[in-house]
Amino acid sequence: MVAIVDYGVGNLFSLKSSFAAIGVEAIVTSDKDALSAADHIILPGVGAFGDAADKLRESGLFDFMKQLAATGKPLMGICLGMQLLFEKGFEYGEHEGLGLIEGEVRPISEVIPAGLKIPHIGWNALHLEGDKHPLFKYLNEGDCVYFVHSFYGKNTDGSVIATSEYGASLTAAVARGNVCGRQFHPEKSGAVGLSILKAFCEM
Repeated sequence: MVAIVDYGVGNLFSLKSSFAAIGVEAIVTSDKDALSAADHIILPGVGAFGDAADKLRESGLFDFMKQLAATGKPLMGICLGMQLLFEKGFEYGEHEGLGLIEGEVRPISEVIPAGLKIPHIGWNALHLEGDKHPLFKYLNEGDCVYFVHSFYGKNTDGSVIATSEYGASLTAAVARGNVCGRQFHPEKSGAVGLSILKAFCEM
């Protein structure tokens, strides 16, 4: 069973529907016992980094996410959920992240050419880094996924497993042990996105 963390931020029910489409039971919950009982955890998120981190704390789940990750349970962050895996985020100030992936979340405006629209919205090709990660076992180089973001994860420990070009090479996916993240939205990425969710469930 997959548990989708409900802390007041995220496209929760479209995610649940995506798991149903691949025949996987998923629940939306903030209950710690239910999260502990699940085989896989999804940390979703849309909006601003600081607000989302505050809501995680208010729900009592900020430190609990770290505890779940420490058990070895597969945990995947999506969009802002991926950004929260990093050590810090710089959106309207400096904010502490979960620290499960080394690095910072910075504005894409720092690295893309002037004139490109922000946020970055639309379909972009994935460029797989190094040996193909098991989470991408059903993907091919250049498969396209759907992005909506103004910030990106600037990784410092070699955890990047995919990038995407938008005037610059931006982090599209990270993985470190049982913890992984997707800047793009698998639940909005058609068959490619469903194949990523399927591979995650097979971890």
